[in-house]
Amino acid sequence: MNQGCEPVKAGLCGVPETMLWTLHNRASESVRQDAWFRDEHAERIYRSIDYDYRRSFGPPDSSHAVRSMMFDEALRPWMENHPGGTVVELGCGLETQFQRIDDGKVQWLCVDVPEAIDVRERFLSSGPRCRHVRRSALDRAWMDEVDGGAGVFVTAQGLFMYFTEEQVRELLLAILERFPGVEIMFDTIPPWFSRKTMAGMWKTPHYRTPQMPWGVLRNEIDPLLRGWSHRVESVTNEPYRYIRAGFFIRLFMLLARLPVLGNHVPVIVRVRGKKA
Repeated sequence: MNQGCEPVKAGLCGVPETMLWTLHNRASESVRQDAWFRDEHAERIYRSIDYDYRRSFGPPDSSHAVRSMMFDEALRPWMENHPGGTVVELGCGLETQFQRIDDGKVQWLCVDVPEAIDVRERFLSSGPRCRHVRRSALDRAWMDEVDGGAGVFVTAQGLFMYFTEEQVRELLLAILERFPGVEIMFDTIPPWFSRKTMAGMWKTPHYRTPQMPWGVLRNEIDPLLRGWSHRVESVTNEPYRYIRAGFFIRLFMLLARLPVLGNHVPVIVRVRGKKA
């Protein structure tokens, strides 16, 4: 999936390089005087990496900060209700969610490909309650590292769109089968955006986004997931609440509240599996 891109000084290329894109947006929001999302660890890492973020990704927007905030808000009450439970962060990259919301009890598993974990460990150390696993999310061997006794919550920020629909289906089925009562949270993109990336979408003249094969309409998510597995108990989804960006993006987000257009926007999905 590297699509001919040149390795950067952080040692990343292709899909793993997108961790710098999300870092760019999270850290840039955090340093604002009027920021509504604070992440001092993201700021530290952002300053430490020798990389021309604006050249590759352009001016920052708050999209990835919004996403991280929404995941934080979902996990905090879950951790309160599942003391000592396990959070599995698939495609963790340089996300610093554990550092933001650690309650001193949660068990955290950061799963990503080896080259991504190598970069992560330059800035974020693993420990007894926050372990790093050098595996693709599609390699089910990571499941052997999970203690599900106190509950399991699996997150995947900015990951599933890089897989095919069949890969997403097989992975979700495996998670639901392996961990009864599991909660899974991930984000999706609409089909029109997927098609743009498959045709070759340039974020800037210097950065082409990796292909994103899986796109799904918002109103199709619930029936699709329930059709995949009888172990699905509930499915909810929510569009991004606000993006600090230009007029046209804000107008699009406003129009997305309308019934028809609302099916064609990125959303964040939460799935709860049946306990038995």
